[in-house]
Order: sequence, then C-alpha cells, then structure tokens
Amino acid sequence: MPTPHEIIIRPLVTEKNTLLMEKNKYCFEVLRTASKPEIKHAVETIFDVTVTRVHTMNVRGKLKRRGRATGYTRDWKKAIVTLAPGDQIEIFGS
Repeated sequence: MPTPHEIIIRPLVTEKNTLLMEKNKYCFEVLRTASKPEIKHAVETIFDVTVTRVHTMNVRGKLKRRGRATGYTRDWKKAIVTLAPGDQIEIFGS
C-alpha cells in the first residue's frame, strides 16, 4: 500500500477549484490506482482534517500537436475532497 504522500501527488489550484474552496471542497491530483478510502486516509493524515466525502474522476490525456508530430498528454486521476464544517486546508492560501 502506498504512503499518504505517494497517494496525494499535488493540489490543483485553478479558478474553478478556488470557487469550490468556498464550499469546503478541495481538489488534488492523486495516484491513478488509489481508492476513495485511501485518498480519504491520506488527506486526513497529511492535513489533519476530517473528510466527509470523496469524489474521483479519471481524466484522459489531451491530444497535442507539434508540427506534424502528434501525441497525447498523460492520463491522470482527480479527487475532489469535501471537508467537515469548520475544517480548512491552509496550503491553498485561504
């Protein structure tokens, strides 16, 4: 089983995700093989918060072109984590 720091790859900070933070939801790029309970445990362990819900989605790589050459960016997994009321993750600059 991977460690919590291996499961959470990086936080996702975008305009849409910033609006979700007002609803106490935070987005992360996670390990593609991680399950919802593993993601919940990793977030609770790393950030010392209480997670109430985890939504996940597999994001397909986009087609990119460079001249005649074409290829795809890598596939990855995204997790949207809902925290208990009153909890907050400070790494996002809240």
